[in-house]
Order: sequence, then C-alpha cells, then structure tokens
Amino acid sequence: MPSVSTVREYQDYARELRPLLPPEAFRTNPDRLALVLINLVILVLGWGLAHRLERWPLQWLPLFLPFALVMANSIVVLLFASHDLLHGNALRQRRWRRVVGLVGLAVLWMPPTLWQAVHNREHHGNTNALADPDRSYLERQGAGWGSWIQHQFVPSSEVRPLGLLLGMGGSWAVHNLRTLIAVLQGEGHGPTPAPARFAVGPVETRRILIELAVITLGHALVIAGIGLAPLPLLLGYVLPLWLGYAGAMAYIYTNHFLSRLTEVNDPLLNTLSLKVPRWLDALHLNFSHHVEHHIFPGLNTDYYPMVRRLLIDRYGDRYKQLPAARAWQLLMTTPRYYRNSTTLVNQAGDHQLQVPLAG
Repeated sequence: MPSVSTVREYQDYARELRPLLPPEAFRTNPDRLALVLINLVILVLGWGLAHRLERWPLQWLPLFLPFALVMANSIVVLLFASHDLLHGNALRQRRWRRVVGLVGLAVLWMPPTLWQAVHNREHHGNTNALADPDRSYLERQGAGWGSWIQHQFVPSSEVRPLGLLLGMGGSWAVHNLRTLIAVLQGEGHGPTPAPARFAVGPVETRRILIELAVITLGHALVIAGIGLAPLPLLLGYVLPLWLGYAGAMAYIYTNHFLSRLTEVNDPLLNTLSLKVPRWLDALHLNFSHHVEHHIFPGLNTDYYPMVRRLLIDRYGDRYKQLPAARAWQLLMTTPRYYRNSTTLVNQAGDHQLQVPLAG
C-alpha cells in the first residue's frame, strides 16, 4: 500500500506533465463534431432501413444484424465523442457545448446538463470517494433498489449469467434513472438511489427536465419513423441501443470498480486504464486510457498514449493498466460492495476480499 507521501492530487500530475506535452494537445479538437454528425447519419440510415424490414422476406432479416452492430458502435462513439466535447475538447463556448451535447447524448437518454453535473463536477471532483455518485455501493448502505439492481446486474462473483446479460444493456439506463431521481428528489428527502448524494440547483434542474423532454420527443419520432411493428422495432431500435449500451458499459465497469476508495483524488490509486488493440483505441477515441483522462479531462484524446508513456516512465510502480480480458476476469471473481476503502464484500457480508488494485 502506498505511503502517504506518494499520494497526490490529480492536479499535481497535470502540473508536472503538462510542460512535457506539445501545445496542440491542449487545443480544441473539432474532429469530435464531425464524429457526432457521422455517427448520427449512420443511425438515421439504420432506422430508415429498419422501417423497411417488414417488406423483407424472413430469411433475409439476419442480413440486418451486421448493420445493427455498426449502429451499436455508433452509439458507443457518440457517448465517447460527447464525453470529450462536454469536457471542452471540441467547443469552448458553453452554450454550443450543451446544444451539440444534447444531439450527441440524446440516443443515450442522457441530458447534457445532468451529465455535466454528475460526471464532470461530481465524479471528476470526487473520483471513487464517498461523495462520488458513480462509485460502487457501500456495504453499510443497505438494500435499496439501486443496490439491489447492482447485485443483480453488475459483473461480480455473485452475478448470474442472465442478470449479467440483462445488465450489460440495462445498467446504463439504470444509472440515468437513479441520477435523475436523485436530482428530482433533492436534498433531505429520504435516502438517495445513487451511491452518493449530490446537489443540483433549480436552474440546472429545469434545464435537465427540458432536455429530457426534447430527448423523449426525439426517441418517440424515431420509434414512429420505424413503425410499431415488433420485429423492425426490435432489430432497428432496441437491439442497437442494447448492444451500444453494453459496449460502453464494458469499458465503464472497469474504470474504478477494481480500485480502492480514496479521500485524496489520486488517479494512480482510484482509476484503471485498459490495454486494448490499437484498432479499438482508434475506433473508441482512446477511451481505454482512463487514468490519463482523469489527469487531463480536456486533453485531445489523440495524445493520451503520450501521457501513458510519461506515466509509465515516471510512475511505473504505481500506474495501473491491465489487459481488458484480465480486468473483466477480476470483475467476475470479486464482490462489488465496499466494506472499507480497500475491502470488497458480497451482499450477504460473509465473504470479503481485498480490492484487487488497492496499492
């Protein structure tokens, strides 16, 4: 376990590494705007094709499945591109960030104002701390519905295959629902469904509700455009969303769930980066470089491999990266509740293990 002297705030790493990166790494990256547009076009083409599936012979329907997979990848890319954009990576003007963020995140049912409150402000400000609404639940938080769903859906030594299958596509929606309920619930009105309570002001709350109404209208128009016939709706709307959400969650589950809780926001302690094939990094905007992201949230993601090399060179004994398959194996062989900052425990409380990446 690291000594107190080795624990540092993420800003300390940023101050040390920033002079070692080229100036262009910190400039706006308008390519993300093009990615949002391109992947929205792919989805619109897929929905248009799905509208015609009723006319296809039954034996032809499997030919749509590869396109459903391409649509699912577009949903993943829209999340990651919008994630970068809302950190200021592509647009400096806050109003335009919200507009483009709404377009990019609409297919993910995520109001951009809610994303900025929960992800940018709360999660990045309190990463894997008690105040982080995106952390895993604590053993002492009891059996609320959010905790119950985590037990049923999230990869762990206890999850059942059917629950995991449902959870891979459904947990993104659960995250959105619990954070939205926490916002509408406000402070001091019973236990929050999120792992940690957070504050959102009345102006932000109104903006979130307006954005959610726009998103709901957009999805209603998509469904109406495809038509209410069950098979086209299943193949053209439900399946791409399900696979896209699952693809995103495959990354997100590994980001912090294998790391210790921390009071000092040190990404080398509370965050994990993944090793994935280069083509996957190119496709998904280097999202596997998650330690790097928590040090430089607004960096042009093309430069995250350079940050990784610097971290390995300077902090190789503390920097955490694992092959994606190994990280998934650890998720599936460990419980998911925190008993304390370095101990994971199962729901019944009778089996505990040290956090795999506690050091």
